[in-house]
Amino acid sequence: MLFQKVLLVKPSGRSGLSFLMDQIPIGLEYIAAYIEDVVDEVHIIDMEMEQRSFKHLIDLLRPDLVGITMSATEHNEGLRLARIAKEKGITTLVGGYHPTSLPDLMLSYPQLDMVVRGEGELTTKELVEKGNPEGIFGISYKKEGQVIHNRDRSLVEDLDSLPFPARHLRQYLYRANDRNTNYDVLLTSRGCYGRCTFCCEPSMSKGRLRYRSVENVLDELFEIKRFHNGEPVSLIIADPNFMGNSARVERLCDLMQGHDFNMEFCALVRTDNMARNPKIVKKMCQVGICYFEMGIESPNPKDLNETKKGITNKIHREAVRNIRENGGSAGGTFVIGLPNQTEEEIKSFPVYAKEIGMTAAAFGIVTPFPGTEFFQELDRKGLIFETNWDHFDEMHSVYKTKHLSKEKIEELATYCMAKFWNIDTFIDRERIFQKRTKKKTPLINFVLDRITDIRFMGRAGKNLKNDEFSKYVEIFLKAYPDPRVETWTRKVGVHNVLEMSRFLRILGPQTIQCTLSMNNTVAITFVFKSINHGVEHIRVMPRRQKYSTIDFNIDLEWFDKAHRISKKEIVKRFISHNWRTMKSLNTLRVLVAVGTELIVWKLSAIRR
Repeated sequence: MLFQKVLLVKPSGRSGLSFLMDQIPIGLEYIAAYIEDVVDEVHIIDMEMEQRSFKHLIDLLRPDLVGITMSATEHNEGLRLARIAKEKGITTLVGGYHPTSLPDLMLSYPQLDMVVRGEGELTTKELVEKGNPEGIFGISYKKEGQVIHNRDRSLVEDLDSLPFPARHLRQYLYRANDRNTNYDVLLTSRGCYGRCTFCCEPSMSKGRLRYRSVENVLDELFEIKRFHNGEPVSLIIADPNFMGNSARVERLCDLMQGHDFNMEFCALVRTDNMARNPKIVKKMCQVGICYFEMGIESPNPKDLNETKKGITNKIHREAVRNIRENGGSAGGTFVIGLPNQTEEEIKSFPVYAKEIGMTAAAFGIVTPFPGTEFFQELDRKGLIFETNWDHFDEMHSVYKTKHLSKEKIEELATYCMAKFWNIDTFIDRERIFQKRTKKKTPLINFVLDRITDIRFMGRAGKNLKNDEFSKYVEIFLKAYPDPRVETWTRKVGVHNVLEMSRFLRILGPQTIQCTLSMNNTVAITFVFKSINHGVEHIRVMPRRQKYSTIDFNIDLEWFDKAHRISKKEIVKRFISHNWRTMKSLNTLRVLVAVGTELIVWKLSAIRR
């Protein structure tokens, strides 16, 4: 039987660090584009975005083949969706890094019929045309109670032969991390020559890098611009190693010059390539490729050697310097919880990140994903204790280490986030961006962006920690105070980075103190000291200071219960909690200054 009605599905459930870079199921869009000419119907459903139930969608679309992409954290949810499809008599298959590494496990579940191993375009097309998996390279399947693994399929050599992803089948409006900006994904190459022990890519691409031609990539950029009607787009270049061929990237940048794509790009890159090619880094920033995510992993040479990173501290510093000099964001990831790491070593990570000048950092708990050398070693030693795939998300500890407990490792991840993401980091980001923009960031824009960040991080944290969310908020608050913030803000001058002259004229010299508390047991205090036409310093303290002209108090429990308390009620609680402060003349000056900034911001938005 030929498969003529195909439903491709991304389950809900992807979490941890990876979900930030993988919001759009671009792999399914590639497969849909490759098979849509040989089937009657093909649909792509993203259950993370979908409001309708999967059972309703099955009844509505009546597919004869359901293909589900899976990461480790989507394992359980993917099986649930497959069970619903199988109850309707529909043929099911799964693909992606996770099933590719565990085909026998996948086929031990009765609701799954087939596994597509490796790249899926050619394999899926042959399957829908033939109607059964026998003899099709790259498929594992069940026959008469036995699991059969067909030969591996060769990697796609000519990536230009693949059609662009089927964005026209996209049913959802993807936004960039809660911001009012369109979001999209671009793949200009596949594979990576790196051999990092904890990375899934070597098992998928066999350590080989393949490239699309720069002309083909440029054509897709124009298509993406048309798809979004020329509106601003935040675009992730999701290649595992975008700078794998630096000359190719330089040529792409040369071709992009002179074209207004109205896009801001983020690329995944290796630090060694960024360190070796300062001129190309400059060209990337000039055409809008100005956000970079690098695998920093650790400041400790022993960690870098054990994970086969092939980089050094000197390379870290040179890569970050090249990015900062050109107004780019030097972002990167650190791995927490390697088998021999100590608490003291991990606590040095955010200090190191700031010392070398990083403007963004994530601190993920190292996770042994199936198919990696790291998984094989730990599994052989019997050190993996977690059996719930939902927790293989780079935010939960899942195996035994030499020095640290599961609880301590997870607490240290939160500690590192708090120590890095202080207010000086956000101001430093704006200071670096000014090398490109040549102008200060308006104060109101800076504040609104931080509110958006807090909302996004809060929701992501709740999804990951659920009932333990309050515990980790307390850990975050205890770790957040940092005397270096005052030293840094005195040196840099916040008013030299943020456009706040109007605000300061109205406010005048003040010492504003705002205390955030949680459960009446832990608190942090921000002290904002303004002088005539400037900001003397900002302090972040574990307790209130004695002198201030204005005092505000905010109970974070209001926001923790925001789904049960309206915004209006939160405002009422704030006013009643700060009633004495609200009646002062100095507070009136603050309110007038803030109100003026909001009015000007709204008027400028209308003019735009």
